[in-house]
Amino acid sequence: MELNGKQKRHLRGLGHELHPLVTIAGKGLSESVLAELDQTLEHHELIKVKISAGERDEKKALIAEMVEKSKATLVQTIGHTALLYRKAQQPKLQVPKK
Repeated sequence: MELNGKQKRHLRGLGHELHPLVTIAGKGLSESVLAELDQTLEHHELIKVKISAGERDEKKALIAEMVEKSKATLVQTIGHTALLYRKAQQPKLQVPKK
């Protein structure tokens, strides 16, 4: 799902108060981490993910892989935290129209 600037601003505002629900550590994106990520996105729609990666390029690659495999949209990255959004089958959040 492609988000415009207004939608991203709205989601960043909502995500400001969130705490990371999923942590990706040294083993990277294992099947169990992807399953947890998928389940958490379906339940919450907007989540923070903490990424413990060494190098900046490694972290970017891990985020890109995570977004692709989870079919989520990257809203924002700050430091070692990524904010992801994926509309649930029964949406709870109201995202502004384009």
